[in-house]
Amino acid sequence: MSIRLSLIVLFLVFLSCKDTNKQAIETFNPALKPSALIETFRYQPNASPWISAHRGGVGIANYPENCLETIKYVNDSIAAVFEIDVAKTKDGVLVLMHDNTLERTTTGTDKLTKYTFKELQEFQLVDDYGTMTNFKIPKFTDVLAWSKANNAILTIDIKKSVDVAEVIQAIRENHAEDISVIITYDMEQARKAYMLAPELLLSVSARNQQELEWLLKSEIPTNNMIAFTGTKLSDTSLYYNLHKNGIKTMLGTLGNLDKQAEAKGDSLYIKWQKLGIDVFATDRPFEAAKALNIVK
Repeated sequence: MSIRLSLIVLFLVFLSCKDTNKQAIETFNPALKPSALIETFRYQPNASPWISAHRGGVGIANYPENCLETIKYVNDSIAAVFEIDVAKTKDGVLVLMHDNTLERTTTGTDKLTKYTFKELQEFQLVDDYGTMTNFKIPKFTDVLAWSKANNAILTIDIKKSVDVAEVIQAIRENHAEDISVIITYDMEQARKAYMLAPELLLSVSARNQQELEWLLKSEIPTNNMIAFTGTKLSDTSLYYNLHKNGIKTMLGTLGNLDKQAEAKGDSLYIKWQKLGIDVFATDRPFEAAKALNIVK
């Protein structure tokens, strides 16, 4: 009896996987209009660099991370891309939040997923110095709407509690394809995102030559890629090979490299640009933008 039950369970799992794959294949539609970002972020020699503000802006007094008001504040001063984190509430609302719990970035406690969106609005966001602000946890759709209206580009980090299909649906419903980049961390995520949304630009992981080879051998066109090369410098041959394939490079200076620039001088950003970096994902967007002469 137990063997028979096991076989039935395995059969149902097989059917479920088959249906999921079928759904993904049916969703794939290469005739969709490509995002404008696919052309914008195609590698061109001597193009101006870009700044990507980590979590929408961190380390800014009175302006919390993953906060729409912070994105507006940074956007008023410099030309930047905004990396944001998307999570999901108890009642299925997509919101901006990096941590699984609320303590570090809000006046609330416990896991985000234990609250409805309405309940979360009882809490205030706090900045990186622990100062409470009047700002609230924003809906992802509100951030999409503002970004679209203001032509602000978002790179979207999707938390484990959220299916990429939900984020893609929100992007399409808000007609925000031309300002949205989906962040992926491995080939499985990249393939799924491309299958579901071949019109979107993807941030893909290419920290070394092997990861680049995997990408080049995949079904994902290089036009759909911007390459995140990690949070430490790679051999310049990696940047050369990415550029040779028409792919812009993104370096995560957030963390150690930003600290090096703060200690030794912001001219390091210029040095890294000359090594082959096109986009700087940074915790110091104002300083990096000034050093790289990126004007609004």
